[in-house]
Amino acid sequence: MRVASLGSGSKGNATLVQVADTTILVDCGFGLKEIEGRLRNRGVDPASLAGILVTHEHSDHLKGAPMLANRYGLPLWSTHGTARYIKRPVATAQTFHPSHRIAIGSLDIEPVTVPHDSAEPAQFVFHHQGSRFGLLTDLGSLTNHVHQAYHDCQLLMLECNHDPAMLRNGPYPPSLKRRVGGDFGHLSNDQAAQLLKGLNHTVLDRVLVSHISEHNNDPALAIATLLPELDGHNTEIEMLTQQDGCDWISV
Repeated sequence: MRVASLGSGSKGNATLVQVADTTILVDCGFGLKEIEGRLRNRGVDPASLAGILVTHEHSDHLKGAPMLANRYGLPLWSTHGTARYIKRPVATAQTFHPSHRIAIGSLDIEPVTVPHDSAEPAQFVFHHQGSRFGLLTDLGSLTNHVHQAYHDCQLLMLECNHDPAMLRNGPYPPSLKRRVGGDFGHLSNDQAAQLLKGLNHTVLDRVLVSHISEHNNDPALAIATLLPELDGHNTEIEMLTQQDGCDWISV
């Protein structure tokens, strides 16, 4: 299994997960022309995708998904709650229950329910022949369910959206500050570090820091907050960017 980010942040998110005969796109927060270009930059023909998997209905995750699905006849997977908010009709739409695993091609996908201010959000752990990749963004608080689901991942894409002090003193209006910092908003650096502390570090090879706020966080600060939880371990940390994401990483 290998993974590539096509961009991560409040202006758009998209991630590729690939095994030998299956490539899926997780989220599509970019317009049609832009996502086609980003896919081809990673050597992926949009028509070759086995499907699109959507975490929730917010625009930075859903924006281009219906158009891409319709243009190439791709299955568009979402929870029932998310599907109600997809305004553009998609003939190939598929729904799943967030407590049931799904299979797309050779990928075994474990949905993980998370606290976020959307209809029925789900994040995912991908399984293939003993390899585990966890994708975890867009949640405002940590639950026992989340801790358990991501405990044994070898590769983890982890949200470090904001630093609480920067959010508090930043440019957002009070209502948006409350939303982002609330229990159904986004993970802070400290919360991400708390999750990281409880994971199985003997198998965790790499952490991809994702969905970082351009106004309320600093990449160096995010990494400095996570590093103490990895002291003495061989886990690598990589920062995903809004513009470039990251190139292919093998799990």
